Amino acid sequence: MTEVEKQTEDRIFESATEIFMEKGMDGARMKDIANHAGINKALLHYYYRTKEHLFEAVFEKMAAVVFSRFTPVFDENATLEEKIRFFFREHISFLQKNPRLPAFILNEINRNPDRMKKLLQRFSINEVWDNLERLHHDELIRYNITREMMPQLMTSIAAISIFPFAAKGILEVLFEKSGYDYNDYLEKRKDFAADFVIRAIKGPDHGRNEKEQPLEKPSLHKGDLLVKAQQTSGNKGKRKNI
Repeated sequence: MTEVEKQTEDRIFESATEIFMEKGMDGARMKDIANHAGINKALLHYYYRTKEHLFEAVFEKMAAVVFSRFTPVFDENATLEEKIRFFFREHISFLQKNPRLPAFILNEINRNPDRMKKLLQRFSINEVWDNLERLHHDELIRYNITREMMPQLMTSIAAISIFPFAAKGILEVLFEKSGYDYNDYLEKRKDFAADFVIRAIKGPDHGRNEKEQPLEKPSLHKGDLLVKAQQTSGNKGKRKNI
């Protein structure tokens, strides 16, 4: 693919994402996407013959972008608590930049559940559990987290993060009447949501055992997790040399 072709494809993806977000799969037209990208319809069909193929390509690319942001979650050197904090900060930050995404996905699920089911076939709750068990076996036992709990745990964590964006219009009205700022609420929610989930997982007796000490809030930027992994790897090498 030449540089010109790559730039054209990037414009198509950006325009298609914008139009699909605004109008949904059924409301979007290839002509609208072509006009938005500044190309003719024939050229758009050269890259993607049908709107369905373009929609699937856009959805898969969006999923890949989301996945790439959360790869540190699979870092074997980070604790479960660190990963929960990392997830909420990264996920809410991502949705702040893409606030229409939750409503778009929910609308598409309602409009055509079979299509969304097909696109989500690659995702497996069992694979998530297998990775968690491999990386956090002792922590899962300590917190009494079982495979059977995963659907409840995963949907609860996702809902805590997604609901403020899916219900943005309602929350903004309610917050305005009460003197709360919606954007400030989102920033604070990154820590609040993590604290809430961690306390729920650890159970009511955990705070008493630690004399009600507040939960630590370690720095959890993606780079921090990667640096931690590198430091751990370096220490292992030093021990071997000794």
